[in-house]
Amino acid sequence: MAIDGLTTLRSNHGPKDTVDRLEAAVKTRGMTIFARIDHAAGASSAGLSLRPTELLIFGNAKAGTPLMQAAQSIGIDLPLRALVWLDASGDTWISYNDPSWLANRHALASDIAAVIGNMATALEAVANEAASA
Repeated sequence: MAIDGLTTLRSNHGPKDTVDRLEAAVKTRGMTIFARIDHAAGASSAGLSLRPTELLIFGNAKAGTPLMQAAQSIGIDLPLRALVWLDASGDTWISYNDPSWLANRHALASDIAAVIGNMATALEAVANEAASA
């Protein structure tokens, strides 16, 4: 399942443990958690069923602000977010938007590449930390 701009990796943990680990990894790196949205709970409250699906919204103003100064439209994609979800086979996954894809989407100039690179490195690290054994 390749979706343009979306990075998805399998977790070695269940959905709740994965999102808990992801939240801890984000906080350890000094980023702010803005929201944790439980889509399955929302579905349940509407009388519908949905496999475990949680969205974590997080970021750091020191990283995001320069991007918005360069192209305010990127604010639609910031703060960063990662989705932890359980598929029909019982596997847990983490999906997030690739910062390089976001940079291309919003036509950011190459002079902001270092910020995008740092953001990509941090996002990959927290996702790998959350998903690993």
